[in-house]
Amino acid sequence: MTDPAYLTWLYVPGDRPGVVAKALGSGADVVLVDLEDAVAPDRKGYALDATAELLADKHDVPVHVRVNALDGPLAGREVRRLTPLPGLDALRLPKVAGPDDLTRVLDWADEVPPLYALLESALGIEHAYTIAGHPCVHGIALGEADLRAELGVTDATGLAWPRGRAVVAARAARLPPPPQSVYPDVRDTDGLARSCAEGRALGFLGRTAIHPRQLPVIEEAFLPTEREVAVAREIVRTAAADAGALALPDGRFVDAAVVADARRVLTLTERRSG
Repeated sequence: MTDPAYLTWLYVPGDRPGVVAKALGSGADVVLVDLEDAVAPDRKGYALDATAELLADKHDVPVHVRVNALDGPLAGREVRRLTPLPGLDALRLPKVAGPDDLTRVLDWADEVPPLYALLESALGIEHAYTIAGHPCVHGIALGEADLRAELGVTDATGLAWPRGRAVVAARAARLPPPPQSVYPDVRDTDGLARSCAEGRALGFLGRTAIHPRQLPVIEEAFLPTEREVAVAREIVRTAAADAGALALPDGRFVDAAVVADARRVLTLTERRSG
C-alpha cells in the first residue's frame, strides 16, 4: 500500500529528461513520469528510451510511470520494457475500465510492480470497487479531464458523485484515500488551495500536480490543523490505556476506525517537524 503520508504527486513529461531530473529534487513525494498525454505522438519512442535510461538506477524519490492507453499499440511494449528495471516503483494505468484491463497488464509483465489505476470513464466509475480490490492495485485516482468530457459535465458539482465513489471504493478495498486530480491552472494558487480544501472535505488525501509551484500549496492544504492534531493525540493517548470502546474526557465515544484515523493524522504531522 502507498505510504499514507504521501501528499504530493508531480507529473513530468517523459520526453524531457532534464525536467524529470529537476522533479526528483522538487520535494514531491512521488514523481510521475508521463508517457501518455504529456508526450506528442512523434516523441513517444524517445520518451520510452529516456525513461528506461532513468529507471536503470534506483532513486531516493519513488518514480511511477504512466503508460499509454492499455488498448492501444504502445502500452504493451512500455510495460515489457520498464517493469524489469530497478528504478520503477509503480505503474500508473490510464483509463482503466474494469478488471480485464488489469489482466492485460499482468500478461505483459514478467514481474508486476504496484499498479495505480486511473478511473477516467463512466464504466471505470461503475467498476471502481472491483478495480480497487484487485490484488495488484495499490491505489486508484480519478482522471477528471477525460471523465468530464465523457459525462458532459460543465460544472464541478457534476463530479460530486464520481469523487465520492472513488473515495468509498478505495477505502472499501483497504487502499489509502485517493489523491485529487490535477488543478490545471498553475498560476491560480488561491484557487488550488480552495479546491484542495473541498477535496479534503470529501475524503481525498493529497493531490497530483503539474508544476512544482503547486506542491507547497497542496501539502499545506492536506496537513492537519493544530486542533486536529490535539484531538488525535488525545484519542491515541486514550486508546493506549483502554483497548475497548473509548470515552474521551469530554464524553465522546470513539471506536477503532477513529483511532486509526487519529494515528494517520499524527503520521502526517511528522512532516512539519521533518
